[in-house]
Amino acid sequence: MLNTKQFVQIEEIRNGVVVLKNGGLRAVLLTSSMNFALKSSAEQQGIVNAFKEFLDSIEWPLQIIINSRQVNLDNYIADLDERAQKQENELMRLQISEYSDFIKSLISISNIITKNFYLVVPYSPLNLKKGGIFKGLSSKIKANTYSDAILEEYKNQLWQRVKHIQAGLRRLTLRAEPLNTKELLELYYNFYNPTPKTKKTPNTINSL
Repeated sequence: MLNTKQFVQIEEIRNGVVVLKNGGLRAVLLTSSMNFALKSSAEQQGIVNAFKEFLDSIEWPLQIIINSRQVNLDNYIADLDERAQKQENELMRLQISEYSDFIKSLISISNIITKNFYLVVPYSPLNLKKGGIFKGLSSKIKANTYSDAILEEYKNQLWQRVKHIQAGLRRLTLRAEPLNTKELLELYYNFYNPTPKTKKTPNTINSL
């Protein structure tokens, strides 16, 4: 019987880097966004031109991910109810209770969705073994052989691409920050376990 983990192409997540089973490395950047529709025609054209220049400057594949998730407000509502109970001022207690009831009624008739935007930056190191150039080009280093020193060396190469992406997005007035190990584990856990009520940060990739 097939285990679902066999379909997960991630070997490990270490030092803020996603290491794939084929030896490839990935950095994941969380980016800010803009309301393009509210820009003037001149501003929109400037953004389009800047984005085109940004894409033309990239010499490697770049994955863009838009993640939409239903917001879980259970903890927020519970906190409001607790604050209302502890509030000594009658007027404040009433206002907090009414606000809590409003939030409950709002989520009962419609889903509240949040969107996050990510960029996945790749780097695939090649193991140039003896025996000819063509043989070396097709031979990837196995992910489970990466020592801390080797991984740090490859991460430096990957981070050069990350910095290039960050600089290009700054021209578009956008920010992009790479996720750390904990944030990556939480991101992938939620990808593979898309339940709005679930909020968990796994310790290792095996928890997916």
